[in-house]
Amino acid sequence: MVAIAAALAMGLLFGVGLIISGMTDPANVKGFLDVFGQWRPQLMAVLGVGMMVTWLLYVLARRMTRTLAGTQFHWPHSTAIDKPLVLGAALFGAGWALAGYCPGPALVAAGALNPVAMVFVVAMLAGGLIQRAMGK
Repeated sequence: MVAIAAALAMGLLFGVGLIISGMTDPANVKGFLDVFGQWRPQLMAVLGVGMMVTWLLYVLARRMTRTLAGTQFHWPHSTAIDKPLVLGAALFGAGWALAGYCPGPALVAAGALNPVAMVFVVAMLAGGLIQRAMGK
C-alpha cells in the first residue's frame, strides 16, 4: 500500500510539474525544437533543472539498498549503445518533434480531456501492443 501511495504522489507531482513547465502544450515543445525559426528557449530551464534533479536523485539512490517504499531497485544491466537503442531514440525524438508530445505530458493532457492528446495516447498504446505482439 505504501508503494502505491508513493507512486500516486510522485505521479501527481510529476504531472503538476509538467503542467507548470508548459510541457503539456505541444506549441511550447515544437517551439523549443524550432531552433532556426520561432525558438522558445524557456524549456531549456526545464531541461536543465530536470537533469540536475535526476542526477542528484540518481546519486542518492545508488547509495541505497532499497527504495523508500522498501522494494528492490531494478537497475539496467546493459550500457551498450547499439542499433536498437539508436533507432528507438531516433523514432522517439521524431515522434516527439512531430506531435509535440512525449508519453508523460501526453498522459497528463489526455487526463485533462485534450482530444489531440487522447488520440496520441491511443496511438502510443497501439504501438506498444504491436511491439509486444512482435515479441521485441
